[in-house]
Amino acid sequence: MAKPRYPRIPPRKSSSSTVVLSMLLMFSFVVLVLLALGLLSIPSHSGDSPRANDLSTIVQRTVEKSDGNDGKAEPWSEVISWEPRAFVYHNFLSKDECEYLIKLAKPHMHKSTVVDSSTGKSKDSRVRTSSGTFLTRGQDKIIRGIEKRLADFTFLPVEHGEGLQILHYEVGQKYEPHYDYFLDDYNTKNGGQRMATVLMYLSDVEEGGETVFPAAKGNFSSVPWWDELSECGKEGLSVKPKMGDALLFWSMKPDASLDPSSLHGGCPVIKGNKWSSTKWIRVNEYKI
Repeated sequence: MAKPRYPRIPPRKSSSSTVVLSMLLMFSFVVLVLLALGLLSIPSHSGDSPRANDLSTIVQRTVEKSDGNDGKAEPWSEVISWEPRAFVYHNFLSKDECEYLIKLAKPHMHKSTVVDSSTGKSKDSRVRTSSGTFLTRGQDKIIRGIEKRLADFTFLPVEHGEGLQILHYEVGQKYEPHYDYFLDDYNTKNGGQRMATVLMYLSDVEEGGETVFPAAKGNFSSVPWWDELSECGKEGLSVKPKMGDALLFWSMKPDASLDPSSLHGGCPVIKGNKWSSTKWIRVNEYKI
């Protein structure tokens, strides 16, 4: 007896395979678009991966100023150290903002002082030979705008910051290496410990005036600007003052312990003038 014949049914393709293939094609398309727009880059390293403190991996970029009326160039940031944690936000302030802060501070400048750890009061010291003044937090619209950007940069609330301090260093003036954190109870009553500092450079300096971290970890001589540093600047990891740049460094480690590698100082100005603005940021709200 002949066996009955049944019509052949073509095998069905796996729907899951089709979905996966479609997703891969879509992902590849998105990556290509991001690469074309310059929003994504593919890292390329020859040999072993760079170590966290291998400062030879720092690339110094030159950014041309934009045609904007405020003279502000393209902003970009880089990591300069992990011990201490330190970052430079290039072109954080515009030229107009720098000049505005200097003009606002000039009529009120006086000899800079240091904090007496036993009384919490200010006192004169040869350690610090600059002149300076303080601006009130939220003093005007421009300052509020700068403080808002500082909060975005640091991910710390505006209310945790002290008022801006404006500093002026003439030839020969300096600030010996010191810590920004406190070792006494008096100075931490309002806002707690200082956990981070943002140092904004309001002017270029022809020679000297670097911010130096003598206790930082790393091969300092491998940075691209090594030959441009003063003798003081070569005593540690240093940042050259450049109008508009902002240096963020942390005085506390991620585990909330104090970081002794945050020791820093201002090298003597050899040629020119140095204007800067400091923002200290506390662990808790700082009441003004």
